[in-house]
Amino acid sequence: MQLKVVRKEFTSRSTIGELYVDDAFECFTLEDVVRPVKIPGMTAIPERTYCVIVSFSARFQRLLPELQDVPNFTGVRIHPGNTDADTEGCILVGQTKATDFIGKSRAAFDVLFQKIQAAAQTGKVFLEVTAEAAPTNGTHTRTAALSVGLPREDALPARPTLTARRAAAAPPRLRRRGRRGTAPNGDKTVRGKR
Repeated sequence: MQLKVVRKEFTSRSTIGELYVDDAFECFTLEDVVRPVKIPGMTAIPERTYCVIVSFSARFQRLLPELQDVPNFTGVRIHPGNTDADTEGCILVGQTKATDFIGKSRAAFDVLFQKIQAAAQTGKVFLEVTAEAAPTNGTHTRTAALSVGLPREDALPARPTLTARRAAAAPPRLRRRGRRGTAPNGDKTVRGKR
């Protein structure tokens, strides 16, 4: 059996893709963000082909598909879940999708797991992880912006700080005048008296 995950939507929180079984669409996937350097519990697995076995998960207390020989990762599984909070490098599956979310996850997993279990009993199961448009500079938000023709984040003019915006918007009487007790013209004043 040949599984394929094609990563398609990149945000600053997650990666949404599509999973194919023998070239037929099966369900949507959600993974952590793809990063050039791994951040434990917050990074998607590298793109490549993995052997998949069915093994007992001590964390989930049940049989689950497990990806073998994932560089710098251990215990990478395919399992139900809805958001990036439900994965630490694993691949989540679902029947519906939205931004940073997949739904009907258990239903999608149950159908997929039956197929993987049956195939694993009679032969080998492989999972290829690819990207439709790979991130080039390591951050999904920049990649997503570039893919729809928006300027890169670092090419935009710098936004003024919150303090500068508040000062500019404040009426003149509320603007800071310097040290307490000193009038704008430099005369010493006593609080409450002139």
